[in-house]
Amino acid sequence: MRGVVFDGKNVEVVADLEVRDPGPGEVLVGIRAAGLCHSDLSVIDGTIPFPPPVVLGHEGAGVVEAVGEGVTHVAAGDHVALSTLANCGACADCDAGRPTMCRKAIGMPGRPFSRQGRPLFQFASNSSFAERTVVKAVQAVKIPADVPFPSAALLGCGVLTGVGAVLNRAKVARGDTVVVIGTGGIGLNVLQGARIAGALTIVAVDTNPAKEETARLFGATHFLGSAEGVREILPTGADHVFECVGHTGLVRTAIDLLDRHGQAVLLGMTAPKAEASFPPAAMFLDKAILGCRYGSSRPQKDIPLYAELYRTGALLLDELVTAAYPVEDFARAREDAEAGKVARGVLTF
Repeated sequence: MRGVVFDGKNVEVVADLEVRDPGPGEVLVGIRAAGLCHSDLSVIDGTIPFPPPVVLGHEGAGVVEAVGEGVTHVAAGDHVALSTLANCGACADCDAGRPTMCRKAIGMPGRPFSRQGRPLFQFASNSSFAERTVVKAVQAVKIPADVPFPSAALLGCGVLTGVGAVLNRAKVARGDTVVVIGTGGIGLNVLQGARIAGALTIVAVDTNPAKEETARLFGATHFLGSAEGVREILPTGADHVFECVGHTGLVRTAIDLLDRHGQAVLLGMTAPKAEASFPPAAMFLDKAILGCRYGSSRPQKDIPLYAELYRTGALLLDELVTAAYPVEDFARAREDAEAGKVARGVLTF
C-alpha cells in the first residue's frame, strides 16, 4: 500500500508499505483523506524529534475496515475521524476527563508498519499518510457519513487543537476580547472557536495580508499586519491572547498584550530547547501563561460535537481545505504548506 515515509533525512512516497491486522482493542482504518499539518513538517525539519523511519500523518479520516477483539463502539463500514490521543482510559487523568494528560498517551511510539521486512514507527499513534493504519479503539471516533472526508480529517488535529484551546483550556466567555497571533490552520480554528464562544472583539494578527479575507470569514473582527496596532483597538489589553506561530519573541508579545487578569495561551510549537523571556512583574495583576496540549480535548466527546456544529453551519470545515492533493503529490503539498499558500492542504487516497 501507499504511504509517506521519512527515513531521518528524506521523505518518500512509497507503494510497498504493510500494516499488521488489528489486535484486541484496536481498529484498522482505510484512510480517505489526511490533512498536512505543520507538526508533520516539524518532524521532517527536526523541530519535533521523532525516531525514523516513520510513517507520517496524524490528521485523518476514513472508513473502518476491521476491529479487534473487544471493540464495540465502531464497526466495519463506519466513518471515523482519528485522534492522536492513544490514552489508556483507566488512569486518574483519564478518569478525571483529562485524556490529554494521560502519561501512556505521550511518547512510546509503536511500530505497526513494515516495509521490506523492516518495522517503521507510527507518528503520533496515528500515521494517517498511509492507505491503511491501525489505531487504538479510543482514537477512532464515529462521525456522520455526510461529513466529507477532507473536512472530517481536520477534526482530528487542527480543529481539536484550535477550537479546543478556546472552549476547553482558555474557557473564553461571551463578551471577552481575544487576540490571535498567526492565522494558519490552528489560528483559524482559534478564531472560529472565539466566534462560537461569543467573544466580542477578535483581533487576528498575521504578517501576510492575503490572509485577511479568510481570517474575517472565520471570525476576526479586526486584522492587523503586526501586533503594534492591537492597543489601538484594545487600549487596556486583551482577555486572551493565543500564540499560534511557535516563535519565542511572540510569546513575549502575547504576554505584553494582556489586560489585567488576562491569559496567554501558547499553541505554536517551538524547538524543544528554545527559551522565551518576559518580566515576571508583568504577571502580578493576575495574568497567566497557559500551555495547551491538543486543545485540552476529549476526542470522543468533542469530535462528535464539532461534527454537529459543522452540520449546522456554525463550524467551518470545508473553507479550511484550500487544496487537495493525491498522496503521490506530497512534495507539492509540502511546498505549498511551507510557503503559506494554504490554510490546510489535504492528501487524498
